[in-house]
Amino acid sequence: MSKAAAMLRSAALTTLRGAAAILIAAALWEAVVVMGNIKPYYLPRLSDIVMSIVAVPDAYIAGFLRTMSETLLGFAMGVVVGVANGVLFKQSRTLRELIFPLFVISQTIPVIAFGAVVVLWFGNTILAKALIAFYLTFFPVTVNTLNGMDAVDQRQVDLLRSFGATRWQLLFRLQLPAALPQIFVALRLACTLSLLGAIAGEWFGDTTGLGVLLLQAMYNEQVIALWAAILMSGLLGTSFYGLVALAERRVVFWRSEL
Repeated sequence: MSKAAAMLRSAALTTLRGAAAILIAAALWEAVVVMGNIKPYYLPRLSDIVMSIVAVPDAYIAGFLRTMSETLLGFAMGVVVGVANGVLFKQSRTLRELIFPLFVISQTIPVIAFGAVVVLWFGNTILAKALIAFYLTFFPVTVNTLNGMDAVDQRQVDLLRSFGATRWQLLFRLQLPAALPQIFVALRLACTLSLLGAIAGEWFGDTTGLGVLLLQAMYNEQVIALWAAILMSGLLGTSFYGLVALAERRVVFWRSEL
């Protein structure tokens, strides 16, 4: 069996296992609610939640797409800035000592406080929500990129230097590739954090988005609608995480060979 076929088979098996797990969880949810006679106010039946989404699909589709756009934009900015920061801090210890403590301090600011300022600056726009998502994602990417590059064996660095490798050749041929496993750990965390940031940003005021649907359902005490928004948020987060995990398997292909 070729390597490509093996990877395709592995991806198919992973997808099937994931689908089976979801079906089992859905069946258990439905059974627990029915057999336990749980009141809908506390936990509605999954079938009722799905039917509420099917009844007004346009609102949930629009909310899903809006939150997805904010999440992806914030995630992309966080990844680019985080990796760039990690590289800069690796190349310059002075910059690391001057700026990195400021990043640490910035992470002590509650996202609600930061989000309020961002919305005041940029209004209720996609950019504002994306910046809040960015705020939650760039730091773990920065830290993991730096840690991954610091973990490179110094003997490998010395060997490449003995062959005349420049600083940039060391960076792109050794340090960044070696840091990829650590970077992808941060990316898997960042995809969840970026979704949280986007939803939190929508709570400051908007007309479309999963965060808006969550707030509307909560204020109107519509429990089934609240769970429907939660379910759609979970679908978005799980799908995003799965795509990042798939990209990790394709990019960090040598991990399975170790």
